[in-house]
This record gives sequence, structure tokens and C-alpha cells, in this order.
Amino acid sequence: MATTTGTAKRMDDDTVRATAVAAKAAGAKLARLGPERRSVLLRALADALREPKTRATLFAANAADLERAKAEGVATPLVKRLGLDAAKLDSVCDGLEQLAAMPDLVGRATLRRELDDGLILERVTAPLGLLGVVFESRPDALVQIVGLAWKSGNAVLLKGGREALESNRALTAVIAEVLEASGIDRRAAVLLEGREEVSAILGLHGIVEMIVARGSSEFVRQIQASSEIPVMGHAAGVCHLYVHAAADPAMAARLAVDGKTTYAAACNATETLLWDAAAGAALDACVSALGAAGVEMRADAATRARHPTLHAATAGDFGFEFGANIIAIRQVPGMDGALAHIAEHGSKHTEAIVTGDAAAAERFLAEVDAAGVFHNASTRFADGYRYGLGAEVGISTDKLHARGPVGVEGLLTYRWLLRGAGQRTADYGPGQRAFRHRDLG
Repeated sequence: MATTTGTAKRMDDDTVRATAVAAKAAGAKLARLGPERRSVLLRALADALREPKTRATLFAANAADLERAKAEGVATPLVKRLGLDAAKLDSVCDGLEQLAAMPDLVGRATLRRELDDGLILERVTAPLGLLGVVFESRPDALVQIVGLAWKSGNAVLLKGGREALESNRALTAVIAEVLEASGIDRRAAVLLEGREEVSAILGLHGIVEMIVARGSSEFVRQIQASSEIPVMGHAAGVCHLYVHAAADPAMAARLAVDGKTTYAAACNATETLLWDAAAGAALDACVSALGAAGVEMRADAATRARHPTLHAATAGDFGFEFGANIIAIRQVPGMDGALAHIAEHGSKHTEAIVTGDAAAAERFLAEVDAAGVFHNASTRFADGYRYGLGAEVGISTDKLHARGPVGVEGLLTYRWLLRGAGQRTADYGPGQRAFRHRDLG
């Protein structure tokens, strides 16, 4: 069915199901390609995205999305995430090259155990199969997700934000060409365009193995409540920078500015700065540096007593993801106060402490319950590319299966393989033959 610019093409439930079945079959072929051919596929996609003509097409599609988003009054943080420029594409291509160069994890034995003579057990990694990924307005995320799916031998159904429709279509067309040139069904990576299709996917238990939901906490909860398929949530990022009494003022200022301003719309941006009453000099340095960087600061009464020109914070400013050059600031009564505030207002994404006190740092690292806990480092380091994972399908704030930036390992499961020589369970037990249970390394 023909579509017009900005208009989503929709499939009925039967078509979605047939597409998912075909995608799963294509994923199985990806898994059987072997490490070298999957790496070749990733490099081919990076090369295709570096082609000047391809880039011109992608940038034109993205410009159309940006123009429509601004005309429709899309929120500024979403518009910033929507942009696709040469720097973002270069980063995506570099991530694909990283993935291609990484050791292959599919089919890797993570345990080898001799149960008895001639009875060898192995635990071997395996692809999940078919992923359904619902993600926000960043079109570069589409390529990162596809790259990780290919590296892990998985097919993927993709549903991006409506505001990025033209960009996602253009990127998916490039991906389809690379797949077909390699003899793989283009349905190994399918772009779904209508909201109704998400509902259809959520009902495909037994076909779709995992849903990755990237969006607000409310959105993730809605997806989790609507499906029997396991859901990995990438929800709000309410990240704190705690300026401890022993913080170096210059370091604290650098990290506050980096965490807030390098990409304010990112989920790993610093949203709240906490400071000890004994860290006044470090607070002063942070306020000065953030002000010079054009950041709006919303502060509690104790902070405003020291810096009266700051905006007064409301209760809702703490625990809120601004996604803009705005930061909340609060004084806390030492480490206990900082830990209590983070436990109440954090999103279990990433938390950081600035301190020269090693004992305080170790306590913070041990007691904060979050996917990422940092000492003397910006919260912006919480990222699959920066972790050397090549990319990420999302940053999981859950505790089951995968946590933090989810790379290839988070998209794998495992199987138990047992090779024997006719052994029977009836021969083992008390008074009979004993198991050896010798790990083979």
C-alpha cells in the first residue's frame, strides 16, 4: 500500500503475525551464518552508511522529520534526539565496526562439566530468536539496535517514534539492501509503523522472545502489563551527582557541567546535584560553572541561602527527568542523606559521587542500588558505546536477565548440551554409581 510522507503504513494482525514468523526464520539463518559472516554483514552496513549518496538521502529524510516535528510543537528534548547528523552517523558506524571486531559470543561454552566417564555437560550461549524493540525518537538508535541483533544472531521488529518515521524508513531501506546483498531475508529487520502493530506484537507470545521498551516509566509499565512476553524496560533516567564533603571543587564543577550539558536530553544526563553542607566551596564551583554553561538551576532553601539568585525548586523537581539544560540542587545531611534521597528519587539508572575520601566512595559504590554507580566520573559514561559494547539496545533499570547498557550478552540466552554414551539415570544414586562433577574449564 502506498504511503505519503509522514503517514504511517499499517499492517493488520494476520500480516504482523506472518511477518514475525518470517523474521524469526531469517534470524535463525543469521544465527547459522557464523562469526565471520556476521562481522562482514556489520562492516557492510557501516560502509553503506558512509556512502555520500546514502547520507544525502538520510539527511533529507531527517530534515523532513525535523521540520514536521517543529511544526507540530514536539517537545525540544525530543527534537534534539530526533536530529541525525554526520557526527551521529560516524559514531554509529564506529559502533558497528566495534561490534564486528568483538569476539563472537554466540555458541560459546560458558561451562564444561564431566558428570561421569563419557558424560559431558556444556552450557552454551544461544540467540534469543526474535526481538521486538519499541524505542524513542532517536533514529541512530535503530542502527545500533540492528547491529546488536545481527551480532547476537537475532532478528528484530522495530517500532520507532512517529516523529522519526521518514528517517527510520530511510535507514531501514539501507539495512534491507545490505541484508539482501548477503543472501538474508530483509525481514531479519522489520520496521513497524503503526501503533496498532505494537499491540499485535505484544500478543505474539511464543514467536517474539523479548520486548525491549524504551520510553517513560509509565510507557514501560503499560507495555509490561499488556503482554505475556518478557519485557526489558529502558525507562526514565533520573541520575544524581553527589558532591561529598571531600570533593575537589574543580573536579565537581567539571563533572556537573559534563553530566548536564554534553547531551541534556540523554537518559544518562545528570538531573540532580546533591551537596554536603561541608562541601560549600565545591557547590560554589558547580554553580559558577553551570551558570556559565547556561544551565537553569532550581535549588532548595539551603542552597538558595548560599546562592540567593537561583530559582526556587519545587518538590516535583526532585526525581524528575528534565531532558533539558535544567538541574535541581539540594543540600543533604551527609552520606546518609544522599543515600536516602537517591533511594527515594532515583530511577536506578546511574548515580555518581565526587570525593577524595576512598572510604566514602566505597560505601557509596556498595550501598547505592542502581545499574551504574560511579566515583569521580560523569554519569554520561553510562553508555554501551563508551563501555566498549559497540552499542546498546537500551539501558535496563531492571534486575533480571540484564542490567545497565544492554549489549550482545543481554540478547543471548543459553542451552544445556549433554553428550553421553548410553548412560541411564537409574544407575546413579545412594549405594550406586557416584557422579564425578568435574569442571573441565
